[in-house]
Amino acid sequence: MLIAANKAVSIDYTLTNDAGEVIDSSAGGAPLVYLQGAGNIIPGLEKALEGKQVGDELNVSVEPEDAYGEYTAELVSTLSRSMFEGVDELEVGMQFHASAPDGQMQIVTIRDLDGDDVTVDGNHPLAGQRLNFQVKIVAIRDASQEEVAHGHVHGEGGHQH
Repeated sequence: MLIAANKAVSIDYTLTNDAGEVIDSSAGGAPLVYLQGAGNIIPGLEKALEGKQVGDELNVSVEPEDAYGEYTAELVSTLSRSMFEGVDELEVGMQFHASAPDGQMQIVTIRDLDGDDVTVDGNHPLAGQRLNFQVKIVAIRDASQEEVAHGHVHGEGGHQH
């Protein structure tokens, strides 16, 4: 069976940056299970896996535009500490939901604290980076009608309802 739209795919992977530092890995844990064609994983990796089969191993480099996008300086802003009402202690790395300029919700990460100034960044932490994946296809199966309707895999390794 080949990886194609509406297939539940299980992969073992290691993700590194261009410096070779491991960012994420399924090593020592369960494989990542996703629904091909549903946007569950970044577009560049999903495209590279299309047509592959169980046992295939590949190295894939994904450019920012096919991953988490380019880094956008306009998504960094400095806010007053008073904007974080109800949060007793702010720390660099904390994440919050905020309204994006287009009205959608986005996650912002505190990048710096300087007195009453809080610098937040709405970019994904991996924005602007080339991502390097070492992948092995572990399993492929037909997704259930319910999984296709929900847009993700259910059960072990997938989403639990």
